[in-house]
Amino acid sequence: MNFKMELAVLKEKGLFRENQTYVPIDGAYVFAAGKKCLMLASNNYLGMTHESEVRQAAIKAIEAYGTGAGGARLTTGSHPLYEELEANLAQFKGTEAAITFNTGYMANVGTISAIMNKNDVIFSDALNHASIIDGCRLSGAKRVIFPHSDMQVLKGLLESTKCAGKRLIVVDGVFSMDGDIAPLSQLVELAKLYDCLLMVDDAHATGILGNGHGTAAHFGLTDQVDIQMGTLSKALGSEGAYVAGKKILIDYLINKARSYIFSTALSPADIGAANAAVKILMQSIRLPEKVLANADFMRRELKMQGIEVGGEITPILPIPIGAADLAVKVANHLKEKGIILSVIRPPTVSVGESRLRLTVNAKHSQSDLKQAAVTIAETIKEIKGWKR
Repeated sequence: MNFKMELAVLKEKGLFRENQTYVPIDGAYVFAAGKKCLMLASNNYLGMTHESEVRQAAIKAIEAYGTGAGGARLTTGSHPLYEELEANLAQFKGTEAAITFNTGYMANVGTISAIMNKNDVIFSDALNHASIIDGCRLSGAKRVIFPHSDMQVLKGLLESTKCAGKRLIVVDGVFSMDGDIAPLSQLVELAKLYDCLLMVDDAHATGILGNGHGTAAHFGLTDQVDIQMGTLSKALGSEGAYVAGKKILIDYLINKARSYIFSTALSPADIGAANAAVKILMQSIRLPEKVLANADFMRRELKMQGIEVGGEITPILPIPIGAADLAVKVANHLKEKGIILSVIRPPTVSVGESRLRLTVNAKHSQSDLKQAAVTIAETIKEIKGWKR
């Protein structure tokens, strides 16, 4: 295999990726390339990484339990903070029980591959996260992909697809690249009508929708979703993920999910920080309200500048650009001007659909967002030759 040639092709197409080093200052700013920059590329939606209570909880956890877990949960890697976090997560999500995983990727891959097998059928949204796609593949179940949030097509597929075993519908609650919300009310109805399990990935909804409790809470359907997955690493400012549901489901995953069984547990600091963040959300809706207000403000400011922006009410604001190399050029120019946002290119999105992915959080000031909207608009218009 000619690695050099393949990398050269990626560079030519504007698809080459490399790590960028940032030094966090607080929830809103970082140092990058020797200057202070406004961070509009992070999933740290509530700024929890720099909340005093969260940081102190991580420090206390290290002081009590050390820096590492020392083993997998089922051997030597569990401690009392795990039990407390999982009990709080279950309460937070309105379920009987919860289980933690090391990453959102491992939660999805481990859960789907554990509960589904070759006799089963999975109905998966076309824009689901890669971790859902890989979990479906690993399960060995038949995969039926339906067009993004197209409930009419999904209904037809549920009617026409034969299945000797279990049926699962799986979707993102908030789609990470588009910022739109799954039509959960309709999904619940279809799951009931066609006897399907329903799984919702709340990686980008935890801490945001439903006063922070997620997509099911947002729609008032907490007890209607069989499997609620979410991350500790985005709005909760820590590391890891969780799955919440009935106790029998959680017991099953403890015994069957390979990514849980065979992984060294998360560090005490991760668990302590996540537990503190969950407690903050259970006590107050201040941060979820603030991030949604900031998202609404930024969306309106960009539109006032003549910039097309997608998403609904969420803090994910995709700005379509088109060509990958053009999107990279815009982002690089913005970085020079002290604004950092993400460039989303193939294979994450289809060819010709590259975009800037802008995320706001609860720690951004509206004055900073207003100025950023002006700078973003000016830069895009300059490079693309757009006219208002």
